Amino acid sequence: MSFTAGVITFPGSNCDRDMAVAIEAVSGKPATRIWHGDAALPDGLDFIAVPGGFSYGDYLRSGAMAANSRVMRAVAEAAGRGVPVLGVCNGFQILTETGLLPGALMRNAGIHFVCRDVPLIVGNDSSLFTAKYQAGEEILIPVAHHDGNYYADEDTLDRLEGEGQVAFRYAQNPNGSARDIAGVLNAKGNVLGMMPHPERMIEAAQGGDDGRALFESVFEGLSVG
Repeated sequence: MSFTAGVITFPGSNCDRDMAVAIEAVSGKPATRIWHGDAALPDGLDFIAVPGGFSYGDYLRSGAMAANSRVMRAVAEAAGRGVPVLGVCNGFQILTETGLLPGALMRNAGIHFVCRDVPLIVGNDSSLFTAKYQAGEEILIPVAHHDGNYYADEDTLDRLEGEGQVAFRYAQNPNGSARDIAGVLNAKGNVLGMMPHPERMIEAAQGGDDGRALFESVFEGLSVG
């Protein structure tokens, strides 16, 4: 595999190291660490990860302040050029706040923070991020969030489902997300946002490796491309 991956860090990020470790474990190459105040991304990035945490303390609402950071303008430009972008948990919230993905993440329906392994159903196996899964396959990935309740209007939900942009669904919905949606793709298929944490399930020592195939899908796809 020959590529360069970058991981964004915001004040309050707490999964950036987890993401970087997962990328290196799967690819064999260390990820470039990128600070939120950077106005430009390093040259030649092939993949960008926006990790979980509590960027800017979740002030205003989750992801709102991070979405207006200098680095996210650069990420949006890269995504527009076709660079793959993965946003996990708070990263998903940031991607919706920037408009890179439709919808919004609201307070969990049960009001409580949810932290446990949850079964997911793979909704799409033809994207760059899901090519090594099978549609309908059930996988186990952990969640850890308070504002993971995915919302979009009915027309948007119909479009996401009709155009194959639902990457993952909850088999047992932990947060009230519309139509059990756990992860969505943009229309071009190069941006994925998901609340569950695949970087926490890449090897047996973590309790399972069902998240590994997501990273393998991206990295092998980039290598072939």
